[in-house]
Amino acid sequence: MRILLVEDENGVANFIRKGLEEEFYTVDHAVDAEDGISLVEANKYDLIILDIMLPGMSGIELCREIRKKSINSPVMMLTARDTIDDKVTGLDSGADDYMTKPFAFDEFLARVRALLRRKQDKLTELVFGELRIDALAHRAFVRGKEVLLRPKEYAILVYLLRNRGRVLSRTQILENVWGYDFNPNTNIVDVHIKSLREKMDEAGITDLVRSVRGVGYMIDNQA
Repeated sequence: MRILLVEDENGVANFIRKGLEEEFYTVDHAVDAEDGISLVEANKYDLIILDIMLPGMSGIELCREIRKKSINSPVMMLTARDTIDDKVTGLDSGADDYMTKPFAFDEFLARVRALLRRKQDKLTELVFGELRIDALAHRAFVRGKEVLLRPKEYAILVYLLRNRGRVLSRTQILENVWGYDFNPNTNIVDVHIKSLREKMDEAGITDLVRSVRGVGYMIDNQA
């Protein structure tokens, strides 16, 4: 699942990003509202996390702009402002949740999972033949037996499954799994695809990920 974090304090942003990535989420980071708007216009996010005290346009104003664009991704506000009026303003701007700093990371993760559960687009489970993905627990199963995947292997598998029938280039996979902080000349996608294939083969699903020479990778429509 892909999350946008709009936070101008690098220390806070790095802490949140690292914690989310350890939970198998892909995180894009924007430092201000202008960058945030550009990213939400260019990508589909499963969750958007906004700091309120941003330079220039505030997180409240950014949330309103996001809703004006008919973007319905869940929005969580993060802020040190904890009065009832602040919370009411944040929620009335279109946010789905409001969390004050400092916060316990376990509670933060629980709220992230709760917001994702509310989505009505079948994000919680993916089934493809004998392969089943529990998207909330970030676990993959073949015939009921768990296949232990590294975070990026899991993220690649989910991205390919959600786009099955489409050929995805290495650049598309890099952008959607590693975010925008990547070297376009890296072979990291091929390395992770190779490892993913080996684990799927061991689990009894062969030829799951197909190479399209000179283009990228895909999973066919039919299991």
